[in-house]
Amino acid sequence: NNTTINMLVVFDLDYTIWQPEMYQIEGPPKLVSIDEFQGKQKRKSKTQPKQLPLGSTTIHAGKIATDRRGTPITVFDGASHALSEINRMKKDKNTEMDLRVAISSRTDEPSWAYQLMKWLVADDGMPLSKCFHEENLIEISYQDKTRHFESLNRKTGIPFEEMAFFDNEFWNVQSVSQLGVKCYHTPNGMTKEDWNACLEEFGIM
Repeated sequence: NNTTINMLVVFDLDYTIWQPEMYQIEGPPKLVSIDEFQGKQKRKSKTQPKQLPLGSTTIHAGKIATDRRGTPITVFDGASHALSEINRMKKDKNTEMDLRVAISSRTDEPSWAYQLMKWLVADDGMPLSKCFHEENLIEISYQDKTRHFESLNRKTGIPFEEMAFFDNEFWNVQSVSQLGVKCYHTPNGMTKEDWNACLEEFGIM
């Protein structure tokens, strides 16, 4: 009989999935046309148009998300890749696993985070809000993250040992790993290497 692997993959938001962190941006995020971002409106300006940053794609063609100062908000390459991989694995009928995803965040501006999740997309073009479609598994609060995980454990019935967690803050990784969760420290934002390390540790590679 095929055995199903139950697994919960949990992501922090600020500086794990995207940058900058919400406390670093000026005012709520907004959508800006690429033309406006690159400054093409300036008449025959000699300055080179600003390069479009990696990970800035949104659900709106020709628009990116920025703060009020024009700082772009972008998804880290590794997070974008991991979420696309999870979406693919969930669709794959040959994959014997029940993969679920969750968020554990202490972001200062939850409403901005929810807005960005509707706009920003993973590699496969799926908006983050659809990648994290189980809304009851989105834990955004200022509590210690071990509380988030106790709540996720109650809601899913998935044991801590079958959870993976990506976070850029070492103290979160330290406290959550004491529950038995397999944690991956992402000090520079999530990378493909972080995701591969997780797949390896769970024996999925």
